[in-house]
Amino acid sequence: MTSVLFVVIPALLFPGDSPTNRLMKIVRLYAGADNESHFEDIEVELNPIRHMAASALQPTHGIMFRFAPPTHLSNYHPAPRRQYVITLSGQVEIETGDGTIRRFGAGDVMLAEDTTGRGHITRVVGGQPRHYVFIPLK
Repeated sequence: MTSVLFVVIPALLFPGDSPTNRLMKIVRLYAGADNESHFEDIEVELNPIRHMAASALQPTHGIMFRFAPPTHLSNYHPAPRRQYVITLSGQVEIETGDGTIRRFGAGDVMLAEDTTGRGHITRVVGGQPRHYVFIPLK
Protein backbone atom coordinates (compact mmCIF):
# COMPACT_ATOMS: atom_id res chain seq x y z
CA MET A 1 0.00 0.00 0.00
CA THR A 2 1.41 3.37 -1.01
CA SER A 3 0.74 6.39 1.15
CA VAL A 4 0.19 9.82 -0.35
CA LEU A 5 1.63 12.93 1.24
CA PHE A 6 -0.29 16.15 0.66
CA VAL A 7 1.72 19.36 0.62
CA VAL A 8 -0.19 22.56 1.43
CA ILE A 9 1.23 25.95 0.47
CA PRO A 10 -0.88 29.16 0.39
CA ALA A 11 -2.87 29.12 -2.87
CA LEU A 12 -1.38 25.73 -3.83
CA LEU A 13 -2.59 22.18 -3.13
CA PHE A 14 -1.30 19.02 -4.77
CA PRO A 15 -0.30 15.51 -3.78
CA GLY A 16 3.43 15.46 -3.06
CA ASP A 17 4.28 12.31 -5.02
CA SER A 18 1.83 12.45 -7.93
CA PRO A 19 3.37 12.09 -11.42
CA THR A 20 0.39 13.84 -13.04
CA ASN A 21 -0.18 17.51 -13.73
CA ARG A 22 -0.78 19.75 -10.75
CA LEU A 23 -2.94 22.82 -10.33
CA MET A 24 -2.43 26.13 -8.52
CA LYS A 25 -5.63 27.90 -7.53
CA ILE A 26 -5.80 31.66 -8.05
CA VAL A 27 -8.59 34.24 -8.26
CA ARG A 28 -9.52 36.03 -11.47
CA LEU A 29 -11.20 39.46 -11.34
CA TYR A 30 -13.00 40.29 -14.59
CA ALA A 31 -15.63 42.64 -16.03
CA GLY A 32 -18.91 40.99 -16.94
CA ALA A 33 -21.50 41.89 -19.58
CA ASP A 34 -23.30 43.85 -16.81
CA ASN A 35 -20.35 46.32 -16.65
CA GLU A 36 -19.54 45.09 -13.11
CA SER A 37 -16.49 43.24 -11.84
CA HIS A 38 -16.80 39.62 -10.74
CA PHE A 39 -14.58 36.98 -9.13
CA GLU A 40 -13.82 33.58 -10.59
CA ASP A 41 -11.69 30.85 -9.03
CA ILE A 42 -9.36 29.45 -11.68
CA GLU A 43 -6.60 26.87 -11.78
CA VAL A 44 -3.17 27.27 -13.36
CA GLU A 45 -1.77 24.03 -14.70
CA LEU A 46 1.62 23.04 -13.30
CA ASN A 47 3.62 20.45 -15.19
CA PRO A 48 6.22 18.20 -13.54
CA ILE A 49 9.84 19.28 -13.95
CA ARG A 50 12.23 16.91 -12.16
CA HIS A 51 11.10 16.99 -8.50
CA MET A 52 9.11 20.26 -8.91
CA ALA A 53 6.28 21.62 -11.05
CA ALA A 54 5.92 24.80 -13.09
CA SER A 55 3.39 26.55 -15.29
CA ALA A 56 4.03 27.56 -18.87
CA LEU A 57 6.02 30.78 -19.17
CA GLN A 58 3.78 33.82 -19.58
CA PRO A 59 5.05 36.97 -21.32
CA THR A 60 5.05 40.04 -19.08
CA HIS A 61 6.06 43.69 -19.14
CA GLY A 62 8.12 43.50 -15.92
CA ILE A 63 7.28 43.78 -12.25
CA MET A 64 6.31 46.69 -10.00
CA PHE A 65 6.78 46.57 -6.21
CA ARG A 66 4.17 48.53 -4.25
CA PHE A 67 3.35 49.63 -0.71
CA ALA A 68 -0.02 50.76 0.68
CA PRO A 69 -0.53 52.14 4.20
CA PRO A 70 -2.98 50.51 6.64
CA THR A 71 -5.57 53.22 5.84
CA HIS A 72 -5.45 52.78 2.04
CA LEU A 73 -8.82 52.87 0.25
CA SER A 74 -9.40 53.18 -3.51
CA ASN A 75 -13.03 53.63 -4.53
CA TYR A 76 -14.37 51.99 -7.68
CA HIS A 77 -11.68 51.76 -10.35
CA PRO A 78 -10.92 49.30 -13.17
CA ALA A 79 -7.55 47.61 -13.38
CA PRO A 80 -5.22 49.75 -15.52
CA ARG A 81 -4.15 46.67 -17.53
CA ARG A 82 -4.26 42.87 -17.31
CA GLN A 83 -1.91 41.97 -14.49
CA TYR A 84 -1.16 39.55 -11.73
CA VAL A 85 -1.37 41.06 -8.24
CA ILE A 86 0.49 39.12 -5.56
CA THR A 87 0.23 40.14 -1.92
CA LEU A 88 3.56 39.75 -0.11
CA SER A 89 2.48 40.96 3.35
CA GLY A 90 -0.58 42.55 4.92
CA GLN A 91 -4.17 42.03 3.86
CA VAL A 92 -6.49 43.60 1.34
CA GLU A 93 -10.19 43.35 0.58
CA ILE A 94 -11.40 43.65 -2.98
CA GLU A 95 -15.11 44.48 -3.36
CA THR A 96 -17.16 44.15 -6.53
CA GLY A 97 -20.31 46.05 -7.51
CA ASP A 98 -22.67 43.38 -6.19
CA GLY A 99 -21.12 43.67 -2.71
CA THR A 100 -19.01 40.50 -2.92
CA ILE A 101 -15.81 40.91 -0.90
CA ARG A 102 -12.73 38.72 -1.13
CA ARG A 103 -9.80 39.02 1.28
CA PHE A 104 -6.25 38.41 0.08
CA GLY A 105 -3.21 37.89 2.28
CA ALA A 106 0.45 36.94 1.95
CA GLY A 107 0.97 34.50 -0.91
CA ASP A 108 -2.41 35.04 -2.56
CA VAL A 109 -2.47 35.61 -6.32
CA MET A 110 -5.14 37.55 -8.20
CA LEU A 111 -5.36 37.95 -11.97
CA ALA A 112 -6.86 41.43 -12.45
CA GLU A 113 -8.64 41.61 -15.80
CA ASP A 114 -11.48 44.05 -15.06
CA THR A 115 -10.01 46.73 -17.33
CA THR A 116 -13.45 48.01 -18.37
CA GLY A 117 -16.65 48.78 -16.51
CA ARG A 118 -17.08 50.27 -13.05
CA GLY A 119 -14.23 48.29 -11.56
CA HIS A 120 -13.71 47.32 -7.93
CA ILE A 121 -12.95 48.82 -4.52
CA THR A 122 -9.58 48.10 -2.90
CA ARG A 123 -9.10 48.51 0.86
CA VAL A 124 -6.20 47.52 3.08
CA VAL A 125 -7.47 45.82 6.25
CA GLY A 126 -5.99 44.36 9.42
CA GLY A 127 -4.20 47.45 10.68
CA GLN A 128 -0.92 46.64 8.90
CA PRO A 129 0.53 48.06 5.68
CA ARG A 130 0.38 45.96 2.54
CA HIS A 131 3.36 45.07 0.37
CA TYR A 132 2.50 43.62 -3.02
CA VAL A 133 3.61 43.30 -6.63
CA PHE A 134 1.99 43.99 -9.98
CA ILE A 135 3.12 41.85 -12.90
CA PRO A 136 1.59 43.35 -16.09
CA LEU A 137 0.84 40.82 -18.83
CA LYS A 138 1.59 41.33 -22.51
